[in-house]
Amino acid sequence: MSISDDQSGIHGEPDEDAVEIEEQITEDELARLEMALSLVQPVGAIDTSNRDWFRTAVFYEVMVRSFADSDGDGVGDLAGLTARLDYLQWLGVNCLWLPPFFDSPMADGGYDVTNYKAISPDVGTLAEFGKFIDAAHDRGLRIIIDFVMNHTSSDHPWFKASREDPAGPYGDYYVWRNKPDAYRDARIIFVDTEKSNWTYDPVRGQYYWHRFYSHQPDLNYENPEVLAEMMDALRFWLGFGVDGFRLDAVPYLVEQEGTNCENLPGTHDILKKVRAMMDEEFPGRILLCEANQWPHEVIKYFGDGDECQMAFHFPVMPRLYMGLERQTRESITTILAATPPLPEGCQWATFLRNHDELTLEMVTEDDRQYMWRHYASDPRMRLNLGIRRRLAPLMGNDPQKIRLMHALLLSLPGSPVLYYGDEIGMGDNIRLKDRDGVRTPMQWTSGPSAGFSSAPSDKLFLPLIDQEPYLPADVNVADQLNDPSSLLVWLRSMLATRAHFPVFGLGTFTDLGGENDAVLSFLRSLDRPGLQGAQKVLCLNNLSGTEQDVRLYLPDNAGATPASLLRAERLEPLGADGEFHYRLPAWGFAWFEISKNPGPRSDR
Repeated sequence: MSISDDQSGIHGEPDEDAVEIEEQITEDELARLEMALSLVQPVGAIDTSNRDWFRTAVFYEVMVRSFADSDGDGVGDLAGLTARLDYLQWLGVNCLWLPPFFDSPMADGGYDVTNYKAISPDVGTLAEFGKFIDAAHDRGLRIIIDFVMNHTSSDHPWFKASREDPAGPYGDYYVWRNKPDAYRDARIIFVDTEKSNWTYDPVRGQYYWHRFYSHQPDLNYENPEVLAEMMDALRFWLGFGVDGFRLDAVPYLVEQEGTNCENLPGTHDILKKVRAMMDEEFPGRILLCEANQWPHEVIKYFGDGDECQMAFHFPVMPRLYMGLERQTRESITTILAATPPLPEGCQWATFLRNHDELTLEMVTEDDRQYMWRHYASDPRMRLNLGIRRRLAPLMGNDPQKIRLMHALLLSLPGSPVLYYGDEIGMGDNIRLKDRDGVRTPMQWTSGPSAGFSSAPSDKLFLPLIDQEPYLPADVNVADQLNDPSSLLVWLRSMLATRAHFPVFGLGTFTDLGGENDAVLSFLRSLDRPGLQGAQKVLCLNNLSGTEQDVRLYLPDNAGATPASLLRAERLEPLGADGEFHYRLPAWGFAWFEISKNPGPRSDR
């Protein structure tokens, strides 16, 4: 498979003649690649009868404006994304998550909506969105989209009407007060730009409430018409065939005096109504909750299995970075131990990076300062209570660290969410404003405008990365497609391996501890009808830059044979006491299937 410097789509199977095996590739790498690629099965249209699809899915966040430009105006669009769907199918992801593409003045990356039923003209039309949905579903790819329930843009017609006609039909669509003295216990989220959650409006002569930017007034859910409007907009997109929504900023839907205005019962009542509507009218579609809260708070957003099917596990993410920097598992195991069990049929969403800053809200002040010192030494790398950098720069562009982080993401409990460009190790630009530094154009080729657009590079909506070692000439899809040792090909093989083992999405998690704090060891187990015997996978992760010995005792698995899922390697059967011994290289990891009767590796 190859990608030319024009805007052609990607079609068909890889061209074997275009893939040259370089001499430095080890036999283990070749064996792993061959074994993993053999697991890939042809993918057809989505199975609409599978209501549990999200629990074993791998999600991929793709920003429409940043992915591929089809018409040469310098802005990515729906047609460009549609032309790249074969690449995403080849990569092995299951569901695409699209951040906002609705009408918006783009003062906050599209999260400032002016029309919930219209597509911003710079990214396409409703007809093109329909074609995109059909093309994705034909390839077995599902689609979820962002939906901003908490607030609109101050340019929204509802807000303009609310300002100008307080007694009119939209007068009560937002939260207005004569004085900015209500809800004093609510924290300010964007501490770098906002000094208050209230802003005075000279037209109406009152203050309006906003939890985010002052140009994003919060909607008033005490008015039942607001929820009716949201339901109508949700039905609109569900009718197009979207498979679900990432609900932005849902902890803040409702306000109540004497509280911090987060996670209130009224918010959960709203989510139950949305879920009930979707289950009745559009069964099989999902809600993914964005609630940057502690696990004991986030768990409430699943309800009794009658609110959101998924929620992001925000606190795990920064602790993966802390674990590598401190070279100890303590922070990771502590937060996992503090995570309550999920209701039946629900799932966590886990991630390493996304379109926002790497949030540090759910860590202690000492840990936040530690993360800033070690991962954001330049103040320009910091934003609000987070770090605005991509994965590869955070890892110092160390390929072993990058792969270890992905191995953790793919094996820990939850459905992993990849961020576009991280599969090739794209860099960031801390000189750009706000979060734009991690939203730069996808680097498809080493050619003009990185194959993202036919427009000159100085006409792109955001500049290309211009600093080594992340230049498009050094980091791009086309080159990595033709290099079996590349991050892209490696990650594709990991996704193929993961897809063959539903234990990663559905299985239990057992932290195995061990005397060596530099190694995170855990067991994923699954035994359910339809499987040929139970699946057990032992995952080992060396969080340090030196070789480490692993010694574990697995008495329940005495006599079982550990067989590697990632390389051509099978260990001796475990002894009567279940003792397991292994040596991991620096930043190394391993996945072993623990089987009483292992089959030949060529069968996998």
